[in-house]
Amino acid sequence: MAYTPQMRELIKKVEATRPSRANNPFPRKTPEERQEVLKNHHPDYIEAGFREIKVGVSKGDRAPQEMADLIEAPSRLEGVDVDISEFAYDVDVLVVGAGGAGTSAALEAHEQGAKVLLATKLRLGDANTVMAQGGIQAADKPNDSPAQHYLDVMGGGGFTNVPELVKTLVNDAPLVIGWLEKLGCMFDKQEDGTMVTIHGGGTSRKRMHAARDYTGAEIMRTLRDEFVNRQIEAIEFSPVIELLLDEEGKVGGAVLYNLETERYFAVRAKTVILATGGSGRLHFQGFPTTNHYGATADGVIMGYHAGAKLAFMDTIQYHPTGAAYPPQLLGLLVTEKVRGLGAQPLNINGEQFTFHLETRDVESAAIIQECQKGMGIKTPSGIDAVWLDAPLIDYEQGEGTIDRQLPAMVRQFQRFGIDIRKDPIVIYPTLHYQNGGLLIDENGRSNVENLYVAGENSGGMHGRNRLMGNSLLDILVFGRRAGRHAAQVSKETEIKGKLNLDHIKDYSKQLEDAGIKTENTAPLVLPRYCEKTAETS
Repeated sequence: MAYTPQMRELIKKVEATRPSRANNPFPRKTPEERQEVLKNHHPDYIEAGFREIKVGVSKGDRAPQEMADLIEAPSRLEGVDVDISEFAYDVDVLVVGAGGAGTSAALEAHEQGAKVLLATKLRLGDANTVMAQGGIQAADKPNDSPAQHYLDVMGGGGFTNVPELVKTLVNDAPLVIGWLEKLGCMFDKQEDGTMVTIHGGGTSRKRMHAARDYTGAEIMRTLRDEFVNRQIEAIEFSPVIELLLDEEGKVGGAVLYNLETERYFAVRAKTVILATGGSGRLHFQGFPTTNHYGATADGVIMGYHAGAKLAFMDTIQYHPTGAAYPPQLLGLLVTEKVRGLGAQPLNINGEQFTFHLETRDVESAAIIQECQKGMGIKTPSGIDAVWLDAPLIDYEQGEGTIDRQLPAMVRQFQRFGIDIRKDPIVIYPTLHYQNGGLLIDENGRSNVENLYVAGENSGGMHGRNRLMGNSLLDILVFGRRAGRHAAQVSKETEIKGKLNLDHIKDYSKQLEDAGIKTENTAPLVLPRYCEKTAETS
């Protein structure tokens, strides 16, 4: 769906201001201005979007309304007859989730000699990982250091991050890049083999490593190939529904559900790693999302039922540049690499209103503010949005730069008659990342014995805002660490007595005592886009 004549008229204003904007950086906001725009315009500051959790180990913490609805719901297994006396699998390490975190965890656990089973609700590699585009951060250039990376991460998170997790993240970063290279990941390089690196929002050095604009897909291809080559056992279309605990309260397995046969079955495992990803498909505050179909917060719910503590659940990342037009691409990630290469956000008059590489929370809030001031553009479907001047990249850096650096972006919009080499993109913030999750330590351990967490369903390292390129890094750093540590612990772990679901009964009692009544059950497993009604059922 190409641009309408009315939109074409507005694009003329963008083209008219381009010469004056080229190579003329817009000033960054001061710290006071950043706080002001966040407080007044970022969705995290809309009180009606959140409420306190009434039950569980993190009772009193705030969470988005949609997340709290699931946290305060009884288990899907309540009232269901599940045989947990027989085990379909008996392993050392059960990995739940097959994105970058889960697959890297499985590879490292296998490397340690553990018997590993990976279970996933969809297919191997169906995850947000494969949809990540812009890059992965690592301080491996002479003008950079993990210490500088550390300061950027802490600053980006509002200095609320867990320092030990940030230290681990940045120190392991160069090791992760080397590991991926060894496995065959094809990063962008100069002719002499030097890694190409660029800026991201909130970075003080160019440390973003990329594979064009399909970095996550390239990383996931590399991990998936290695996983398959090692012949590690995996079961697809089998989401984990609840964890099993032994008589001492340690995790000792899980109950899974086969989506094809619609049958439950049990797995015994000495350690379990939750790597189920984020929660974008809950559509907090009605926002569209960049997330894959399975991102329904399952790991957070299962871990919380078992007693794992939460961290930073009251902060969600909205990516500033989600596609707002054409409607077929609503919410699609327009990678931050587009801005990293120089594209600027513009209002209806073709004027830049914010620095193009503010941190994501500030950039998103500034875009929302501009639209609320009436300076945005209206799409034909009535959505408020602003321009992202992608053609400025070729204008400043020479024709062909977009083709070389953003081939996936070019193709995605060409399908609908839009050429981003010549025309600006219509964008608005989109629900992108769950900053919080289950609290972990440096090796991915939760407070529940033998339960590990890695990837987007964990929390602490990003504080209240994540910088671009630190999610692909996060899932690999803590995925690998959780895999190694879980495998080592499994060698010394003994499951005590019979496995049980008593914690589910206890949780149900807490809901009853709190007077909570709901028709919801959790985890959600798959998003609800077509609820049955009395007329259709």
